[in-house]
Amino acid sequence: MRALIVLALVTGATLAHAQSNSKKELVAKVLQLQQASIEGLARNIVERPALQMMQAAGATLQAQVPPAKREAAAKSIDADVRKFVDEGVPILTERAIKIAPATYGAGLEEKFTEDELRQLIAWLESPVNKKFQQNVPELQNAFTQKLIAEAGPLLDPKLLALQRKLQATLGVPATPAATAPKASGPAAKPAAK
Repeated sequence: MRALIVLALVTGATLAHAQSNSKKELVAKVLQLQQASIEGLARNIVERPALQMMQAAGATLQAQVPPAKREAAAKSIDADVRKFVDEGVPILTERAIKIAPATYGAGLEEKFTEDELRQLIAWLESPVNKKFQQNVPELQNAFTQKLIAEAGPLLDPKLLALQRKLQATLGVPATPAATAPKASGPAAKPAAK
């Protein structure tokens, strides 16, 4: 009888260990399938502040740099921003891939059952999901353009007022209305994914 109890305990522990490894393997598969998204997020994290700095620099160029020096300064700024992005993206991508199992993976393991992970993998590998992912940029672009077209005119006056207030706070000469950023202009478009 005692041997049966010991055997049952050993079998239960082995089964639990096998299930744990199976779940870890499923999480690893989800992370592998999501690697492009993780890398895209890392790229976006690097590009977003660089784009914001470039836009701010462009406004400053127009307002404070003599016209004769603007083109050279713009090329220099563009080169510096590109260098930052080119150097920063690989660093952040490598770090994102490295920490994903301990963060993203741990959350998946905690919040999803093995069956749910299998279903998630099936969805991520499905032709429907692949088609959806291929069409997301076009769908988002059409949505963004429509949203900006409809909401831009409502936000442009507020954006111009904010720009003037910030310029006054900073003691920077006011920019002509023609060069003020617009919610419906290129600055409002989201960074490419």
